[in-house]
Amino acid sequence: LAFKPYTIKQVGGVRVAVLGQAFPYTPIANPQRFIPDWTFGIQEERMQKIVNRVREQEQPDLVVVLSHNGMDVDLKMAAQVSGIDVIFGGHTHDGVPAPSVVPNRGGRTLVTNAGSNGKFLGVMDLDVGEGKLRDFRYRLVPVFSNMLPADAEMQAYIDQVRAPYRTMLEEQLAVAGETLYRRGNFNGTFDQVICDALRQVNDAQVSLSPGFRWGTTVLPGQAITMDHVMDQTCITYPETYRREMKGSEIKAILEDVSDNLFNVDPYFQQGGDMVRVGGLDYTCAPNQSFGKRISDMTLDDGTLVEADKSYMVSGWATVGAQSPGRPIWEVVADYLRDKKEIKLEKLNTPRLVGVADNPGLAD
Repeated sequence: LAFKPYTIKQVGGVRVAVLGQAFPYTPIANPQRFIPDWTFGIQEERMQKIVNRVREQEQPDLVVVLSHNGMDVDLKMAAQVSGIDVIFGGHTHDGVPAPSVVPNRGGRTLVTNAGSNGKFLGVMDLDVGEGKLRDFRYRLVPVFSNMLPADAEMQAYIDQVRAPYRTMLEEQLAVAGETLYRRGNFNGTFDQVICDALRQVNDAQVSLSPGFRWGTTVLPGQAITMDHVMDQTCITYPETYRREMKGSEIKAILEDVSDNLFNVDPYFQQGGDMVRVGGLDYTCAPNQSFGKRISDMTLDDGTLVEADKSYMVSGWATVGAQSPGRPIWEVVADYLRDKKEIKLEKLNTPRLVGVADNPGLAD
């Protein structure tokens, strides 16, 4: 192991063992060139051995795990590994109002996830006695950051770090003609802006953009600054590409990402949302098996996408070989400067089938 897998803390007179679980899919979801000598994964046996060792050698009153697995992966791990009292999870950004109580051979494990971007504070009060967890109370507390005074020391540090880039970040590129947001299982309006920018600036028929779950919202009438663009795109592999793809290759990409989302085994779910598309519509059947979820792909003009025909595609954030194009934020900034006001002509949204029993969705 690269780091010590746990630490011991005294909290309220209680001896707490805190274990860490890194994101298991790091070399798959991110370029492996950044971490060539590191391995990651879900290793139930190793986790169980560490929990057992901590219980035996450290004699904690409570064992908690800080996890970057994602909610569904944490739920499965909690059922497979015994001896963990609470998993405080992350990665999938789920604002879960109450812990899931997962039974396992050692008793039970509480699994939580408190959203993202500081929008919530997960507060768990634990009743611990005689070396074990007896009861709990959990609250998902909303955080209204604009109403809270900033920590003076932290604000000063942020101002210092931002100072060399302030002029660039504060540039007003365009005005939002509607709400521009990121989150949605299949799309978001800011994602559509990114996709439209890729198509226009790079002269492509179809665009692809990752289904990231981070980024803050721009309200109607608000100026879209470079800061907003960076907030939606700032990663360490931002390079864009423009190349021809067969229709079959486009379908394969959509099938691969949808399997990451909808595979029945949580250990095959890497988190995130569906790849965003521009200039393309399709039908998705989430409950089907791999290779059978995506159908009826058409271009914006209604033309059916053919498997053996080539199409010009633009995208970014490739995790294999580094793409040759400009960073995505430069492409989006150019597009916004040209448009000046952003009102979407179309939100590329797939038609979902087989989801009539899913609350909020229908055939």
